[in-house]
Amino acid sequence: MTNRPIRTAFLALLLAGAAPAALAQAQSTAPVVGGGISQEQALALSARLDALEQQNRELQDQIADLKAQTTAGDQAIREQVEATTVSLANGRPTFASGDGQFTASLRGVFQLDAAHYDQDRAGPLASDFRRGSLGDATESDRARDLGDGANFRRARIGIEGRAFGDWNYNFLYDFGGSGNEEAGRISAAWLEYAAFPKARLRIGAFSPPSGIEEATSTNGSLFVERASPSELVRSIASGDGRTAIGLFGNGDRWNYSAAFSGNIVGTQTFDEQLAFVGRVAYVPMRGPDYLVHLGANTEIVINPAKSGPEVAAGVASPLRLRDRPEIRVDGTRLVDTGNIDADGLTAWGLEFAAQRKNLHVQAEYYGIEIDRRASALADPSFDGWYVQGAWTITGQPRRYSIATATFDSPRGDPFSLKKRTWGVWELAARYSDLDLNYLAGSGGAQVASAVRGGEQKIITLGLNWYPNQVVRFQAAWQHVDVDRLSPGGTAFGAGALTPPAGAQIGQEFDIWSLRTQYAF
Repeated sequence: MTNRPIRTAFLALLLAGAAPAALAQAQSTAPVVGGGISQEQALALSARLDALEQQNRELQDQIADLKAQTTAGDQAIREQVEATTVSLANGRPTFASGDGQFTASLRGVFQLDAAHYDQDRAGPLASDFRRGSLGDATESDRARDLGDGANFRRARIGIEGRAFGDWNYNFLYDFGGSGNEEAGRISAAWLEYAAFPKARLRIGAFSPPSGIEEATSTNGSLFVERASPSELVRSIASGDGRTAIGLFGNGDRWNYSAAFSGNIVGTQTFDEQLAFVGRVAYVPMRGPDYLVHLGANTEIVINPAKSGPEVAAGVASPLRLRDRPEIRVDGTRLVDTGNIDADGLTAWGLEFAAQRKNLHVQAEYYGIEIDRRASALADPSFDGWYVQGAWTITGQPRRYSIATATFDSPRGDPFSLKKRTWGVWELAARYSDLDLNYLAGSGGAQVASAVRGGEQKIITLGLNWYPNQVVRFQAAWQHVDVDRLSPGGTAFGAGALTPPAGAQIGQEFDIWSLRTQYAF
């Protein structure tokens, strides 16, 4: 584009001049052009006009470029907006950007448990010695008459997804509880950098994996609760809402995780617990319809939480191990070591699992050692193990994921009377043994180093029905056998609250339960 007409008119006006200007210039010795300006001035003006024309052309080109870029940007935004997807796969609302860099999925689950505790009728404290947690008068009452009823074990809502391609996030809030529902607490809240192919760095509140049973999602677990030994070890340095920083990774046949953890969110101590939690897993054999899993794990409490200000040497740093039967409608704990003043704790575990078509077996063993703090007493040790198996009546296998090195629930055609499909039916069995006794003896007064925490053995038989991928019903029978001796003194409180030293304070009973679950 040019402005030649404007330039020509402007020069003509200058060259034409005016009569007074021409007379005034007649006295000048410099040559003039026309009657108005000198030749040098005309050339300078012409050069300036040429420069202005060039600047004008450049501005016009820039404007054209900006318009093209704006149009292209608007088109890209329109295409991305149009490509954003919204899905409801398995009832889970999920949003994803067109380029896959951003996702957001709403998550939710409720698990409603109902249970009947079939135990001997309660008697007075002075003659009925069945007890719960040490120093807890309420549990001393409840242990003699465990409460039938219903309880929302979990009632969770949250969101998870990806941002800018390399960042994963998860936020999950839980209103369920053990025995009683809670006002709400953080179950998970973490951020993860996942740009590296074999490593993901996570920080926030989450449960560092401490075994195959611990790492298995409760939405697809074989029973309503983890085996008691697994749950106990989990409570030491893992568990929902545990503040931690960890590294995760896996290949086609291997999986690892390593994390440093602190307290559970909402738990305040003078100095938080510091612990290391690690796990490795390997699949040595795998085929179209079979698989073998091997694993090992550890939890090391480096610094137990302090019970008071460290104004002088000698502030206690207690560790306590205790657990319930393998359902939480009544939250009473029937095995309990009490507080052990400790410098640290080491737990280690071995994992085995195998699957052949629709048959599945899994087992773990745990050893626990506590280092007493500044004490001449012997360091106590405890252990626990379980073995469990499942057979899918309708033929579908449990699903294994190397990303977590765990098994998930089987899947099949949804239940439909019209189509005569019955969903997935699964039989399950488990035996668990948690031993929290150390030098417990056979009766009478205990030795100084003894810990009479009790031994809990549980047999469980279950029937699981999966009508579809979001609904599950779990019916189960448990036979619970607790062998536990009274430590005497005032371990449970004054007077009749504490049975005589060496008295049997355990019990044997059955539990019938049903879980109803909806998870998306």
